[in-house]
Amino acid sequence: MLVSSIDYNDYVGRIGIGRIERGTIKVNQEVMISNFHSPDVAPKKTKIVSLNQFDGLKRVPVESAMVGDIVTFSGADDISIGDTITSVDCVEPLEFVKVSEPTMEMTFMVNDSPFAGREGKYVTSRQIRERLYKELLKDVSLRVTDGETTDCFKVAGRGEMHLSILIETMRREGFELQVGKPKVIMHRDENGKLMEPMEALTIDVPQDFMGAVMEGLGLRKAELQNMTEMAGYLRMEFKIPARGLIGFRNQFLTDTKGNGIMNHVFAGYEEYKGEIPGRTRGSLVAFETGETTSYGIGNAQERGTMFVVPAEKIYEGQLVGENSREDDMDVNPCKKKHVSNMRASGSDDAIRLIPPQTFSLEQALEHINDDELVEVTPKSIRMRKKVLDRLERGKMRGRMKNVQA
Repeated sequence: MLVSSIDYNDYVGRIGIGRIERGTIKVNQEVMISNFHSPDVAPKKTKIVSLNQFDGLKRVPVESAMVGDIVTFSGADDISIGDTITSVDCVEPLEFVKVSEPTMEMTFMVNDSPFAGREGKYVTSRQIRERLYKELLKDVSLRVTDGETTDCFKVAGRGEMHLSILIETMRREGFELQVGKPKVIMHRDENGKLMEPMEALTIDVPQDFMGAVMEGLGLRKAELQNMTEMAGYLRMEFKIPARGLIGFRNQFLTDTKGNGIMNHVFAGYEEYKGEIPGRTRGSLVAFETGETTSYGIGNAQERGTMFVVPAEKIYEGQLVGENSREDDMDVNPCKKKHVSNMRASGSDDAIRLIPPQTFSLEQALEHINDDELVEVTPKSIRMRKKVLDRLERGKMRGRMKNVQA
């Protein structure tokens, strides 16, 4: 039997899941564990402690199972995807695609925003660390290491979606945390050359939008491999650096007006392709902590696209919109209208607010820059600056300009 998936239970430990290819398996039977990709490693002997079959979504305990049955078993604490369970007398590991190493890394941190602890149940570094290391027991593609401080952890996985699923799962369980911008994991080969992960990208798009898509991918160092026409649509196949896909999904949906379809898979490592431009627009950052007003948002929306609605609680340093220019700008959406007994023509007209742009977790992770974070709680997803104090941010910008000069 080839182990194609794993699970974890606090009572029985790690659980192997797979379909029986040949023979039968029984409870308390001694079996051998081997791996096709590790022929030099001696097979390990273990015992089947418990055995379950699937009945719909339920797992039903059984004493034995035979060819074709999909079963779960416990008893092997170090079982992994790709391992083969065989009888003691006939050790023949089945061929399997090797589980690839992680290609993308993110920093998970304790939430230190002014609203920390209001919505989450688990907020301490100890609770977050325990949850991340527990995830390793059932996710063989995940890597977790302690960060520079006790409040942050480096989490590496197989792409942006892999990590965002983990964040969403933790959020629904009641965890509150902050995460940084996803970064690809680079390697150096034997000759010292810097290597980066590549993705094979397939795009189906109407012919009218081909130019915009090609232009956007060209800036992200994508190389066109093949193009075919099919019933008004074009199928284009590219090879693109994994970091070039960060933030591309939103741009792609905008460029194709929602008509495009994209899919990408890992395609190995290649030599570093050079710098890729990031987000071209700055952020509108909250000037003070408070509750937003229609009047304040009405004034701020002239500067760019807003992310907040009236009567929403925000804090200093939170991203409340996207600037129409490339620099960050401090705005005050909490500003109240000055009250006086004077009237003027046009001053009492109704404020027309543009509907705000809302972000899912994946969209927020793609949107942020290196100096920004995503605050994730069971009820909210907020984007914020790493340094909340506007005066401190101004000093940091001044120091950066001096260094560049």
